[in-house]
Amino acid sequence: MTAFSMQLENGITLELDEKGYLLEPALWTPEVSRKMALADGLELNADHWVVMQIFRDYFKRFDIDPPMRALVRITGERLGKDKADSRYLYQLFPKGPATQACRYAGLPRPISCI
Repeated sequence: MTAFSMQLENGITLELDEKGYLLEPALWTPEVSRKMALADGLELNADHWVVMQIFRDYFKRFDIDPPMRALVRITGERLGKDKADSRYLYQLFPKGPATQACRYAGLPRPISCI
């Protein structure tokens, strides 16, 4: 059941669940991420995009979002050891890396957040 919808600039309307996750993740685009983040009061920077790509890559490979330990490790590999820290991830995604990064990346709601 659709709880919300999001209108994109190209006129396409995307259906969202009650928590704001895409009902059809295949329709995700970077524009979706930007709109979701702006609605949450965030402006996405390069590090946000790297973390969202980590989520998308991990999900594509394992069909699940990365656990925090793996996310921290991979973030460190891609962004540098100084950013391999859950506190840094929470600075990027204040409502929780799993919650916000998965939603912005167009992935299904994480099992741990259901």
